[in-house]
Amino acid sequence: MRKLVYYVGVSLDGYIAGPAGEWDFYPWDTEMAAWVNAEYPEFVPSHVRPHAGLAVEEPNNRCDTVVMGRGTYEPALSEGVTSPYAHMKQYVVSSTLGRIDDPAVELVERDPIALVRGLKQAEGGDIWLAGGGKLAAELLGEIDEMIIKSYPVVAGGGIPAFAGAFRPTLFAPVQRKEFGNGAQITWFTRA
Repeated sequence: MRKLVYYVGVSLDGYIAGPAGEWDFYPWDTEMAAWVNAEYPEFVPSHVRPHAGLAVEEPNNRCDTVVMGRGTYEPALSEGVTSPYAHMKQYVVSSTLGRIDDPAVELVERDPIALVRGLKQAEGGDIWLAGGGKLAAELLGEIDEMIIKSYPVVAGGGIPAFAGAFRPTLFAPVQRKEFGNGAQITWFTRA
């Protein structure tokens, strides 16, 4: 069965982005970027791949499907990119977006839990939950694994990694890798 994998960067205080979607406050590290791009090329948007030293047609290593909320989809859309992950099957969960004018991206207006459960039963690679925090909280019961890039910075506010009801859910760390910028990636599985 396919897994739902929440891969996201977070500050020490648990924010995935600033109040206006900023992420440029995370300390940059070329070693970390090169490692992540080699290990998980599918997480690099199609239009960014040439700038990251990746071929546009670079094969995915693990995930072949991405599920994202409106806030994750809109930054690319605001730059005129309607299919940010053209190398994957793309779903945008939003009850307010209205429509998407790109046939490569499917709008899901309700019940992301049913969507993910159906995707898990289908053939293919794992499913990347790209964010945001509201969608992650809604799908918490379906998350099988988390890959958390933890940066040594306090944001002080913004978009939390999980923005939902109090629902303690235990995950177990299974691996950790540290980088020169003080960041670390930790892999967690559902306990």
